Amino acid sequence: MTGEESALPTVRLHGRAPQLSRIRAWWHQPPAHRSALLVAGEPGLGRTAVLRWAARALGADSTGHLVAGPGAGPRHQEWTPGTLLRAVENGEGRVPALVCADDADQWPPTARRLLGEAAERLSEAGGGLLLTAATHRPLPGELASLPVVHLDPLAPEEAAALLAEAARETVEPSVAAALIAEGEGNPALLHALVRHLSPAALRGRAPLPRPLADAATLARVAGRALTGHTTRAAGPEALVAAATRPAGADRVDARLVLRALRRLAPDTAQDAAPPPAVLREADGTLGFRSPLLCRAVYAGVDPAGRRSAHHALAEEYAADGHRLTALLHRSWSAAAGAEDARLAARLAAEAAEAAGNEPLSLRSLAYARAAALAGPGPQGSAWQTLAAELALSAGDVARARLLAETVPESALPAQDRGRPTLVRGLVTLAEGPAGDAHHALLLAAALATPAAPERAAAARLAAADAAWAAGDRTACLGSLGPDTPGSQEPEAAGHQRAGMRALLEGRFGPAARRLGRLREQGTAGPAAPETLLRSATAALLLGDVEAARRTGARALAGARYDGSAALVPRALEYLAYAELRAGRHAEARAHAEEGLRAALRSGQRNTAAHHHAVLALAASIEDEPHVVEEHVEAACATARSHGLAQVLTLAQWAAGRADLGRGRPLDAADRLGLLVLAGPQRGHFAVWRLAVPCFVEAAVPAGRAAEARTLLEDYAGWAEFGADPQAAAQLARCQALLDPTDGADALFRLALDRHATAGGDFEHARTTLLYGKWLRRRRRPREARDRLGAAVARFARCGAEVWARQARDELRSLATPPSSPDPTALTGLTPQQRRIARHVAQGGTNREIALALSVSVRTVDYHLRRIYAALGVRSRLELARLVDEVEQPAGG
Repeated sequence: MTGEESALPTVRLHGRAPQLSRIRAWWHQPPAHRSALLVAGEPGLGRTAVLRWAARALGADSTGHLVAGPGAGPRHQEWTPGTLLRAVENGEGRVPALVCADDADQWPPTARRLLGEAAERLSEAGGGLLLTAATHRPLPGELASLPVVHLDPLAPEEAAALLAEAARETVEPSVAAALIAEGEGNPALLHALVRHLSPAALRGRAPLPRPLADAATLARVAGRALTGHTTRAAGPEALVAAATRPAGADRVDARLVLRALRRLAPDTAQDAAPPPAVLREADGTLGFRSPLLCRAVYAGVDPAGRRSAHHALAEEYAADGHRLTALLHRSWSAAAGAEDARLAARLAAEAAEAAGNEPLSLRSLAYARAAALAGPGPQGSAWQTLAAELALSAGDVARARLLAETVPESALPAQDRGRPTLVRGLVTLAEGPAGDAHHALLLAAALATPAAPERAAAARLAAADAAWAAGDRTACLGSLGPDTPGSQEPEAAGHQRAGMRALLEGRFGPAARRLGRLREQGTAGPAAPETLLRSATAALLLGDVEAARRTGARALAGARYDGSAALVPRALEYLAYAELRAGRHAEARAHAEEGLRAALRSGQRNTAAHHHAVLALAASIEDEPHVVEEHVEAACATARSHGLAQVLTLAQWAAGRADLGRGRPLDAADRLGLLVLAGPQRGHFAVWRLAVPCFVEAAVPAGRAAEARTLLEDYAGWAEFGADPQAAAQLARCQALLDPTDGADALFRLALDRHATAGGDFEHARTTLLYGKWLRRRRRPREARDRLGAAVARFARCGAEVWARQARDELRSLATPPSSPDPTALTGLTPQQRRIARHVAQGGTNREIALALSVSVRTVDYHLRRIYAALGVRSRLELARLVDEVEQPAGG
């Protein structure tokens, strides 16, 4: 428990769903397998709040709280380890089921030993022990071996939700952004920052204090974790904090720190002394175990001590040849707020010279520091703009936004106008509403056009990207603009702009030519990661998924080599989409999982939403309905608030495909119909056609074949363009499903031939399964068995378990020689039961049947059990098949 946590109100836990899910799973497992569970995290992350949640959600009235010292009493459900151990051993009935122990790492060794014995006895008695411990120092041996649930800092969107709740009033957006950045995902610190501000400051009507998190605030949040740790400049904690905190680093060379310590305190012997417990030594480096504690130590050093520490570090970095880092520390050794034009110029020159040799984040820091030392004026504004651009490329979206927002555009030279606006637009494209990003990027293009045509072209393409993400075809065309002979835009940008415009206008020939040239640029030779991403986009639009995969992989490698962390999640997004289109769902999932982590780390919420959509699509072919729902919900939450029509369409397609895989065609048809049928709610203009084959497959058993037929002409034209390598085969499959005659046989065979050419196991297996079902209904069991067996094998090969189950069910129905249907099979059912059986045969869910018959879902469940028993069937599929066979002859 931190100094702040004890005062926190009981509020909803934000961003802790995975951890709470793990605690629930631990609690619901058999007691014999339930060892003690440890909740661990740095000060302020909410360990105590999680413990309180567990006491309320899991323990109900049977919760006990352990304390280390004397004075505990069962009247308050407080126990010492010793009294708990004796109570369990004596079989006393008042022993609680769930026992919680906060800050167990601070208990004396004897109490921790008794705690381990009590945990073992409690598990034998059917209970459980939940503990918490701080991670700013090594865990004691008794706790280090326990299974651990780690609490991490909150992601920006989770911190925003917590901020809105903590403030209890509207917070001005720029103030909210500053608070979220300063809070660094620590809930207790965010609460403390909100309480520190006046209502006027929260509304943006009063200036914010600087720094937002001062030494006193950080010390309150750190609480007892700071006890016993020196904040003297000559101490190792202060030096490591000075070396890492302002530079945004995690670790520093241990030998360099030792040499700096000798400079500050020549008479102090440090060589043999082990580092303080709050520092972790690994591979010759030192770093704090807790970022919060690093901040608190650095802020707690007096200004003169901080300057001394930075001066000593500057000398040692210079001696090691790290000129840029040495200059930064030299600048931090100056008095706060002092301007130094000469040092500013040296920093900026060194940052420029370090291009390609030093990390983008360090160069951004150097330009920002140069701007601060230069003071107001054109030069300082230009350096701060460079700092914002580099921060964005380094993947620090929040810092890029804060730097760009404070640059006065009017102070920049004419050739630099529009650069801060471009950064703000790109930041919004990564983490905010697509419509806002579109307008900001158009403004950046207008500001840059006279003096910087290349930057203007880049801004227009980015504006088109924003309109594309929003699903605004008209705005996308407007951003791309007409062809202008003699324009100075780069070749790659020109090909993309002209190719996309031709594609949106339906001029497929010119589109293929221009996009083809852009695709070739990604394979012809060396290119920048951004150019490679554009080339991968062109390959995807042309349906050349292999080229998209190769070029996306090159872009990813280049972005990692350059340190362009902002491009990494985008490159992984293109790779994941290419894998999906190629039918490689496992590879798509792996890339999307990595991309999601990278997007969240860099604050790119919109890119994270794309990865959630890919993960939902990948999970929709597997037997993981809860995973599909989680990713669909996450993708749609961002898509709705930020106007991301493309993400919304992909996520809803994933949900519909999952419904189809689980044998719920009515649900699938309802969901997918909104995406593909003409109307105001139709999905994204470039994506909705991907969902057409799924809708057709659902529409036939749902009785909506006529609606499905209206889509075939348009889908045929799209398949001819070749944007999706599977589309030609899927078109033949759709035509087969909608053909009531025996002509469907030839269409299914045509579809399978096309699948063999296009590749991709999943779609091939789906067509094979549907063909096998068709053959079974036509009383051709031998052919059906061959097709269904092939479908099972293909589904198994690509991990599509839920679909493989459908094929296996169909195969089982062929295991017994077919017999003539008994026309009296349904006569033993009541009229209501016959109605329910017919609805099941039509693909209705229990909920849908209940609504159709005006009864409760429980009533439907009851009748289904009676129907199964009366007819001797074991599943909905067997029931549907029996109804089909009995009633088909009657229908002619």
